[in-house]
Amino acid sequence: MDNRLFEEKLAEFKSDERAEVVLLLGDDADLLRITVAWTNMATSPTKKETSPPKEDNANEWWNWLWENTTYSRQELMEKAHQSYQGFDQKVKALIGNRILYPDGSVNSFVQRYLRERVLKLFQAKPPTPRKKTSKAR
Repeated sequence: MDNRLFEEKLAEFKSDERAEVVLLLGDDADLLRITVAWTNMATSPTKKETSPPKEDNANEWWNWLWENTTYSRQELMEKAHQSYQGFDQKVKALIGNRILYPDGSVNSFVQRYLRERVLKLFQAKPPTPRKKTSKAR
């Protein structure tokens, strides 16, 4: 597959990100787990590219990118600690709202949101008391 068109179209979507998609994650632990797991997934373009859309329609191009992407559904389920029930709908929601990208990355606003949540977790922990060491004189 010629990756130039794929990379060009993906870059167009990444340059037109929407911050409000972060609201979809909210406190939904399943969506958060899938999103985090996605960043640790191996993805690749398919060996045989499907025909690109004839129209310059963003949704058709987005679907084309995903039609030409391979990843292990089973591995994603395992990494996200998810069961089969509802998994496909959750992934479709993340893809449809352009939170997950076909190259294994995520929306940059979502990435920042995840980093902030992690920082808050570390800040919320009370400091552990240090053992006093006596100095020999």
